[in-house]
Amino acid sequence: MSNHDTKSGFSHEKIETNNFLMIVLILVVVAFGGLVEIVPLFFQKSTTEPIAGLKPYTPVQLAGRDIYQREGCYNCHSQMIRPFRAETLRYGHYSVAGESVYDHPFQWGSKRTGPDLARVGGRYSDDWHRIHLIQPRDLVPESIMPAYPWLEKNLVDAEAIPAHMKALRAVGVPYTDADIAGAAAAVKGKTEMDALIAYMQGLGIHLK
Repeated sequence: MSNHDTKSGFSHEKIETNNFLMIVLILVVVAFGGLVEIVPLFFQKSTTEPIAGLKPYTPVQLAGRDIYQREGCYNCHSQMIRPFRAETLRYGHYSVAGESVYDHPFQWGSKRTGPDLARVGGRYSDDWHRIHLIQPRDLVPESIMPAYPWLEKNLVDAEAIPAHMKALRAVGVPYTDADIAGAAAAVKGKTEMDALIAYMQGLGIHLK
């Protein structure tokens, strides 16, 4: 028999032998640690202010971004270049938070069945993108990317864009009343292919 009496109160033994208490305390510690790491980011200019030259998406680009999400492009393409030599040599300058302040949600991701698209803007012509989206293997024979020929036929839903811009303004994107009023006219007659290409051509062009 031990000569030491078990201490009453809040002890390590009490925590380690009580599963529920252990789980609760782990969650409290993890939550506190997460807050300490995350909350300061909301007050740092490097993470809350746009980089020089960055502007909100035009109505056509915004429509293209919606199509990008609808078609699940983010399942195979990330938009985040990590600060490693192998990444920057292939894709360009590493990604910074100020590039994504107008993205809701952001498209960083980590899955790369296809190449990262963070700096694809301006690397290829509109015609290249059009051919690539209609039939990827016409340009890249080894590609496993699916074809998207219907984008060339479908027109952008012009009536949906103003409401989307209003919603984005509510979360901080600086769209003006004039921007929203002219949105439907700006995308009228544009195909989904036009919009998607416009979106991709604007990716990563503000940070060299």
